[in-house]
Amino acid sequence: MEKQVDILIVGAGISGLGTAAHLTKNCPQRNFEIIERRESFGGTWDLFKYPGIRSDSDMSTFGFNFKPWQKSNVLADGASIKGYLSEVVDEFKLKQKIHFKHRVLSANYDSSLSKWVVQIEDENQKQQTWIANFVLGCTGYYNYDQGFQPDFPNQDAFKGQLIHPQHWPDNLDYAGKKVVIIGSGATAITLVPAMAKGGAGHVTMLQRSPTYIASIPSVDFVYDKMRKILPEDLAYKLTRARNIGMQRGIYALAQKQPKLLRKLLLKSIEMQLKGKVDMKHFTPSYNPWDQRLCVVPDGDLFKILRSGKASVETDQIEKFTETGIQLKSGKHLEADIIVSATGLEIQILGGIKATIDGKPLNTSKHMLYQGVMVSDVPNMAMIIGYINASWTLKVDIAADYICRLINYMDKKGYDVVIPQGDATELLEDTVMGSLSSGYIARAVDVMPKQGKHAPWKVTNNYLADRKELKHATFEDGVLQFHKHASDASRKPKLVS
Repeated sequence: MEKQVDILIVGAGISGLGTAAHLTKNCPQRNFEIIERRESFGGTWDLFKYPGIRSDSDMSTFGFNFKPWQKSNVLADGASIKGYLSEVVDEFKLKQKIHFKHRVLSANYDSSLSKWVVQIEDENQKQQTWIANFVLGCTGYYNYDQGFQPDFPNQDAFKGQLIHPQHWPDNLDYAGKKVVIIGSGATAITLVPAMAKGGAGHVTMLQRSPTYIASIPSVDFVYDKMRKILPEDLAYKLTRARNIGMQRGIYALAQKQPKLLRKLLLKSIEMQLKGKVDMKHFTPSYNPWDQRLCVVPDGDLFKILRSGKASVETDQIEKFTETGIQLKSGKHLEADIIVSATGLEIQILGGIKATIDGKPLNTSKHMLYQGVMVSDVPNMAMIIGYINASWTLKVDIAADYICRLINYMDKKGYDVVIPQGDATELLEDTVMGSLSSGYIARAVDVMPKQGKHAPWKVTNNYLADRKELKHATFEDGVLQFHKHASDASRKPKLVS
C-alpha cells in the first residue's frame, strides 16, 4: 500500500499535538497526518502511570500559548495534563489525523523524488509505504520501549518486585510494604511522598549523590487574586510572563552567581528539614543547574522525611540480596519492592532508521539550524524542548517558525529546503548544553551537536529564541531552497 501525505508528524505527544494545532491555524492550505505508535495520544503523559506523576514545570508556561491553562495549581498531575491535551485534540479536530498503533520503521529521503519514502508498520503488523514532502520529528528524546536500567550486581537474587517507573504495574499493592527507590531525580522525589502517603510501610530514597531541590507553592495565590480583579486573559498573560522571567532569572543566576544560588537553595532546604534530616543528603558537589534543578510542591518531600514515613540514604550499591540491597558502607536496606528510578534511555526520532538516498543519517554528526532543523537534511524538522524551562515553550515557537517557513516556501514555489551545514561550526557538546546529568552524558552518540555561533548555537534561552525565530529571515545564505517538482505533485491529494 502506498499513501501520499504532505506533512508527516511523527508522535502525538505534546510536541506533535502542539505542532499540529499550529499547522491547522497557520497553514490551512497544507495537509498533515500524525503517526503514533501507541494506542492513545499524550506521549509522556499517557505512558507514565506511577503514583504522583506530575509536571515539574509550572502550568502557566507548560500550557500552549494558544490555549491558556486557567487553573491556579502551579504543577499538574499526569491525568490533568492528559485531559488538557484531549481538549486540544477536540478543539483542533486532530483525532481524525492521528493514526494510532502505527510505527515508523524507516525514512529515506529520495533526491530523485524530492520526497521522504517512509516505511510504516500498521496495527496489523503490515507494512505500508508513505510518501511525504516534509517529516516533523515530534518524538521527544527518550526510548518509549524501555528506560535506562543498570544491571545491578546480584540483581536476580532479590525475591521481591523490581520495577522501573516507565513500566509501572497496574494496581500495584504496596500497602504496608518496605519500598526502596533508587534515584534522586524528578521521578524519585515525586514517588517518595506519593508512595508514603499511599500507604507504604516505609519508603527509602537511595541516591549515589544529592540533587538540588527547590520547594514551590502548589497554588499560585497571586494569579488567583489577579483573576478576581483583572480580565482572565490579562491575568494569565501576566502570570505566564512572570514565570518565564523567574525561570530565566534563576538559570541566569546559576550561570553568573552559582555560589549565591547554591547558598539560597541549601538554606531553604535546611529550613524545611528542621534538623530532622542530615543536610549531607541534600548538599550536591556540583553547582546549581550543572544538572537539572528539581522542584517539589509545598515541600512535600521534606515533610514526609520529617515525619519518619520516609528516609534518604546517600550510598553506593554493593549488591542486591534476597531481601533488599547491601550498601558499600555495610548497611543493608530491607525491601519488598525496589523501584529503579534510574532515568531515561535516550533516543532520537523515536528510533527511526533515517537515511538520505540510502546513506544512514547519524544525528550526532549534525547540528540543529535555529534549534529546529537538522543540518544538511532536506525537509526535516525536529522539536526538542528546553532543559531549563517548560518543554512547551519551545514547541510553540518552533512550530510557529516551521509554519512561517512552509508559507514562505509556498509563496515562492519551493519544494525543498536544506540548512547547509558548516563543519567548522561543530562542537563536542550536544544541543542539551553543558548539563552533566547521566541521561545527557549517555546521549552523546545520538543527540545533534552544538554549533559555535548562530544559527547553529542552541542557547536554551526562551526569550532570545522567541525573538530570533519570530523575526528570522529565510534568505540568510544558510537555507538552500530548490524547486524540483510540479505544483501537482508538490501538494499531493491524500490517498486512502
